[in-house]
Amino acid sequence: MTHPNSPSNRSDAQGSPEPARVVLDPRGIERATSRIAHEILERNKEPRDLVLVAIREGGVPIGEMLAERLRELSEHDIPLGILDVTLYRDDVIGHGRRPVPRRSDMAVSVMGKAVILVEDVVFTGRTVRAAMDAVIDFGRPAGIQVATLVDRGHRELPIRVDFVGKNIATHRSEEVLLRGTEDGELEVVVR
Repeated sequence: MTHPNSPSNRSDAQGSPEPARVVLDPRGIERATSRIAHEILERNKEPRDLVLVAIREGGVPIGEMLAERLRELSEHDIPLGILDVTLYRDDVIGHGRRPVPRRSDMAVSVMGKAVILVEDVVFTGRTVRAAMDAVIDFGRPAGIQVATLVDRGHRELPIRVDFVGKNIATHRSEEVLLRGTEDGELEVVVR
């Protein structure tokens, strides 16, 4: 059950749901992922040492976009793993909810590699922390860097994001979502 004042239940004076505000349209997402890809290659001189690891769900489409941009820019295929962090989340385990983990697809070794964790929206830092723990269970990388399409702040943990598409000031009660449009593209909205 959602709380009557939760973001998804807010209404305007006439009682209709408050519309979502688009903060990144498909072109904005394309520009942001291109910029992030350039920054990744500037910081990591050897593309062969890179592994992208997308955090399941929202990180996957962003990881796929980044893998494509990195391939175009470096002329190397950068492997993309998909990581489920459900069982590593400290805000799910032990709170009366029964988590349902999904499969991680880590077809490449992270041992000695520069791992770029990819997330759609970074908020409190808990998902990123859980992902770091999960990555280390697959091997010891040379380092872990974090790339996100949107950084909305409100950290609860000392997590630093290395590559940011867009910083957005939000209220803690707002939701920032990556969602599909009617034409099958992606956008980021605040509601």
